[in-house]
This record gives sequence, C-alpha cells and structure tokens, in this order.
Amino acid sequence: MHSVERTLSELADLLGAELRGDGSKRITGLATLASAGEDDITFLANEKYTRQLGTTRAGAVLVRPAEADQCPCNALVTDDPYQCFARLSHLFNPEPVREAGIDRSASVAESAAVADTAWIGPGAVIDRNAEVGERVRVGPNSVVGAGSRVGADTVLAANVTLYHGVTMGERCRISSGAVIGSDGFGYAHTGRNWERIAQIGGVHIGDDVDIGANTTIDRGALDDTVIGNGVKIDNLVQVAHNVEIGDHSAMAALVGISGSTRIGRHCVFGGASGIGGHLTIADGVQLTGMTMVTRSLKEAGVYSSGTGVEPNRDWRRSVVRFRQLDDMAQRLRQIEKKLSE
Repeated sequence: MHSVERTLSELADLLGAELRGDGSKRITGLATLASAGEDDITFLANEKYTRQLGTTRAGAVLVRPAEADQCPCNALVTDDPYQCFARLSHLFNPEPVREAGIDRSASVAESAAVADTAWIGPGAVIDRNAEVGERVRVGPNSVVGAGSRVGADTVLAANVTLYHGVTMGERCRISSGAVIGSDGFGYAHTGRNWERIAQIGGVHIGDDVDIGANTTIDRGALDDTVIGNGVKIDNLVQVAHNVEIGDHSAMAALVGISGSTRIGRHCVFGGASGIGGHLTIADGVQLTGMTMVTRSLKEAGVYSSGTGVEPNRDWRRSVVRFRQLDDMAQRLRQIEKKLSE
C-alpha cells in the first residue's frame, strides 16, 4: 500500500483543468460525492447526482463549466470530469508496489526468458521458451505456457492461465481466473459419437487490453483468435475459437461470442449479449443488454432484442398473444386477399 498527497494546483496542472479555489489545498484520496471528506476530491459526471453536489463535504470537485457555480467548495473545471476521474484513479490507486524478482517458490524453465525488471509471484509457472517482458507482473499461481509471450508492463493477477502459444501485447491487465488459449469447442460427429478436433491455432492479444475475471478466450482451430488493441472485456465473457475483435471494442459481463465471428472496431456489447457463429459485425455497433444476434450486422448503430421486464400477469398474457401471431397473420392475409378482390 502507498499513500498519495497532492495539492489542487498540482492536480489542476496534471489534468489541464481550471482551478477555482485554494490551490494549496492538499488532497489525499478520491471518493464519491456522498462519501467524500474534506481531504478527498470527487467528481460530477452524471446529472442524476447533481443534487448531491450542494451537500458534498469534499475538499474539491471535478465539474463541468455549467455546474461550476453550484459547487460549494474548491473546483477543478473540465469538459470531461469522468475522464479526469479515470486519470486520478491511477494516482490514488492503493495497489501494492512489487519489487522486481522471481519468488523462490516460482517455477521458471531454463529456456524461458524473463526480464530483470519483471516480478514473478509465489507459485507462478513460466514454461519452456516463454518470454516475459520488462516490468511485467505475474501473480501468484499464474501460468505462462510454453512458447507464450507477455509484453512489457502487462499485469497478470493471481491464478491466470495462459496456455501455450499465446501472444500478449504491452500494458494489458488480466484479472484472476481468466483462461486464455484453452481449446475451442471443435468436434466431428461420426454418427455415433464425437471426435475431438485438435485446436492448432493460438491467441494473439494486442496492446492495452483488459480482460476480466473468469473470462475465457479459446485458441484458434487453425488460425489465431485475435483481440485487437485497446479492447476491454468484462468478467465471465466467452470468446470462442477464431473470433476476431476489432480495436477499442468493449463488452460487459456474460457476453458470449460464437466461433469464427468477426467483431468490428469501437463496438460496445451490453451484458449477456449473445452473438452467433460465422457472422460479421460492423464497426461502431452497439448491443443493448441481452441482445441475441443471429445474422451479420453490416451498419453501425444500436441494436436490441428481447423485451423489458413487466409484471408477471402482463408477461403471461403477452406470451399467449405471441403464440397466436401465426394464426393472426394467416387471417390477416385472408382479409387482405378478400379486400383486394
């Protein structure tokens, strides 16, 4: 753990924000509008919380110019308070600082290459011919498989598994329980049973990628599964073999992407969305939560499926009507035919 203390003048210079108030005020933490104390800085990025601005006890608030006059304390005025909050979150992050070195309980193959500035935690395994770059952190009990490569400044939390043949870029963050390079779901049916198809490809992950806890990214059947630069993947996401995800796309928890589907750049998928296999999703597609995609989407835009929550009685009535739709459609065609005659 480490403590941080900065003056508001220093923070204003760091963020490129306009300071209104006491520049010598010292800030030691980051908090919400409701919980902030006099030594904390907070932020207003959502209009729903504007009412809390008047009662906050924070030492300073990150605000847009439109709300600056309502601020009862020191203010750092910026066009994007949420982006500034994101930058400050790293400054005030209490994450432990690790000294470079290899824990004596770790297992590192003689043929592996580990940078002198890397940290290899207790019980970690670096398999043969693996490469671990500068300032990489490999958490306790994590595994870097044979021939896999981890780029500079990437962090593997505890219990992360990289199978063999995984290439990971720089500045990535992989949360605990993530499994990268597991076999894709490939089987040939013989008529009586299923015969497994060896998954010969690997996984290629770009720079600045975040992968959440217990997320699984399968290796390719022949070519690699590919995750582009800047992609952000939440917890409990399933990425099947030979999927390609374009740069700077993001997906929330429980998203499932079937095999050989290509996702464009700057896409955003809501939680529990499902995408069928062998599809193409254009750049800039947004899926709302629980959307099921069964066809390629060739144009950018917001897509949805399913229905919103409603009282059970109303839902059951709607289900009955749904089952009557085919009969209603046939009757409507008969009526239209009679009218046309």
